[in-house]
Amino acid sequence: MARSAPLAAPRLSAPDLPARLEDGPVLARAGDFFQLRWTVLESHTDAAHAEITECELIGPSVERLELTGAVLVDVEVRDLRATTVGGRGARLRRVRIAGGRIGTLDLADADLDEVEMRGVRIDYVSLAGARVADLLIADCTIGTLDIPQATVSRMAFAESRADDVDTRGLQAKDLDLRGLEAVSYLDPASLRGAALSARQVEYLAPALAEALGIRVLD
Repeated sequence: MARSAPLAAPRLSAPDLPARLEDGPVLARAGDFFQLRWTVLESHTDAAHAEITECELIGPSVERLELTGAVLVDVEVRDLRATTVGGRGARLRRVRIAGGRIGTLDLADADLDEVEMRGVRIDYVSLAGARVADLLIADCTIGTLDIPQATVSRMAFAESRADDVDTRGLQAKDLDLRGLEAVSYLDPASLRGAALSARQVEYLAPALAEALGIRVLD
């Protein structure tokens, strides 16, 4: 029997930030922001289609942070408290989100490359249709995680949990789910190629059997 290829872990680098950052102006739609730092944002901040490079957001509280179509490169986000972060179609490269609480994080159709989420509580995360390469989700608590129709490469979880996970139509390579304690998967059959622990497989056995049309009779 041929051996399976070894599982590749996410390849991550910390955001490349200068030693000193200036306080930033108001984040604005389609703006260009370089080597800046924000600790306060407007309640409804619209930075859609902005370019944010080598910047920090430290401890802001917002109702809505709009990042639709924005480009974030070498960005550190710490202790963000937001009802909604909208990032549909955004591009994130070397972005780290640590701590804080987010109601909805919408990254549908986004491009994620070298992204880390650590110690964040999120009620709803959407990566629907996203293209993901090198993503680590660690020490996070998630209500619903939606990743249908996403294309994933080198994505892993560590010490995280989610109530519901939607993986319908997922295309994944090197997807490591061993560090994710999930209550339920909407479509277990779509987990083909993902790595699970023996305990997780045992827990999912009834749902997997049903998805494959297997009758389990005592």
